[in-house]
Amino acid sequence: MQKRVEIGKNFDRQPDWKVRIGVSLIYIPLLTTVPFVAVGILLVRGHLKLIGAKGVKPFRDFVPSWASHRYTFGDQIVQLDKHNWKDLRSYRFFWIFNCKLYCPLSVAMFRYMAYLVRIVENWWCPFAHDKKAEYDGSSIDYSYWHIDEKERAKLHEDDRGNPLWNEEAQSKFH
Repeated sequence: MQKRVEIGKNFDRQPDWKVRIGVSLIYIPLLTTVPFVAVGILLVRGHLKLIGAKGVKPFRDFVPSWASHRYTFGDQIVQLDKHNWKDLRSYRFFWIFNCKLYCPLSVAMFRYMAYLVRIVENWWCPFAHDKKAEYDGSSIDYSYWHIDEKERAKLHEDDRGNPLWNEEAQSKFH
């Protein structure tokens, strides 16, 4: 079992200045990371499209539906005990922005990029390693090395018959 990250046990012990700085650090990736990941997604999707990939899931498949969020603007909970104009945590718009836009879209973006890159790796590098089983959501019909019989013969038997990048092997495992 994986050990949990401990945050809640330590949060109240942090000085207010550290929490304020820490919270502000959440938003820096909006400027520094998100634009580059978005461009990366466009480039990797373009790569896959140009080499003939079909059936690549769209980004929207990784975004939770708006209706699946528990709270709406009308019933969004806030920290009323800290009602202070300087404290954004006391405003509904702050939580709606974070909980319905920033967090789910950020997580979706990174999950989508990982999905695309795993497809690329399964295509160009169908060689097993100890984390490859985690790529099962990005399986493909055949890898680059499987489309030519002579090249396929060069692969290790486990790579030749891996269902992540060889759909013929899929029936053997199910």
